[in-house]
Amino acid sequence: MCQSGPVLTSIRSPAGSALTIVDTTYMSCNLIAMTHDNDPIANVSVLSTGSVRIRPEHVGPTRKNTYVWLATSRRWTAPRPINVYVIEHRDGLVLFDTGQDRASVTDPDYFPGGVNGVIYDRLARFEIGREETLSRGLATLGHRPSDVHTAVVSHLHQDHMGGLPELAGAEIVVSEEEWRSMRRPLAAARGFLRDHIELPGLRWRRVTPEPLDDVAPFADGHDLFGDGSLVLLPTPGHTPGSLSMLVRRPGRAPLLLVGDLTYDAGLLAAGEIPGVGNKSQLRRAVADVNALRDRLPGLTVLAAHDPAAAELLASADSVAA
Repeated sequence: MCQSGPVLTSIRSPAGSALTIVDTTYMSCNLIAMTHDNDPIANVSVLSTGSVRIRPEHVGPTRKNTYVWLATSRRWTAPRPINVYVIEHRDGLVLFDTGQDRASVTDPDYFPGGVNGVIYDRLARFEIGREETLSRGLATLGHRPSDVHTAVVSHLHQDHMGGLPELAGAEIVVSEEEWRSMRRPLAAARGFLRDHIELPGLRWRRVTPEPLDDVAPFADGHDLFGDGSLVLLPTPGHTPGSLSMLVRRPGRAPLLLVGDLTYDAGLLAAGEIPGVGNKSQLRRAVADVNALRDRLPGLTVLAAHDPAAAELLASADSVAA
């Protein structure tokens, strides 16, 4: 994507050993084109749309029933990020998740009232500054919301679809199963705020799994651009239609963006599951991800609310596959 003003770009050698910062004001288009000759992905970045505190039992592991700990827990975690992953692909700018809408902390009517409102209030506490919106975060990377070609939403909870009002020009990708779940009765009680999801003017693409032959143990998924670089994998449990996205980059460590399958990559690696969601589905999805890790050495798991995610991404970018 060409930039009109000064742009500082980090360029890493193919082996990942050298890092140079250059002014690419008049070079950026050519550099990206050169990168794309070998790899459809020029760069992967992470930005955060504010922070969230949740219950320690939410992170897990816990043996308590979700509604028990939700009603009785008195503690909050330290602030955790609300991550949006930004992938510069040759076919267009891709987001994985869109963050939390700042209106959720400025509009007193954003959340439902009554019993549902009490549950939402006990589940999470958000802090989102004026500079922590999706558009401001993209600007720090040299992009605008209008640059976004595709936004993949791991699932339709508020802190993953909050940027939708800014993405009228993008294609919004979600699993068909997640969409059907959102449309079932009692949506708000199950975490789906339909008034903030079914917005006029959005271009939705609901995907269903297709057979895959090279991402075992996952037998099916969806190749986003048909080149194998961005592959959506079903990882239900947090919600019925939750998606993860495998990012494959020649010569660099593969990434797996997992949404809320975990809140801590270390816990996932140990086989632990969070304290919220369908536990049997979560265990199966976590086991599948760890089996995939065995097949793809160096696979880096990046979650939506893992405080270590930015550092993990930086480390993955510094290691050749």
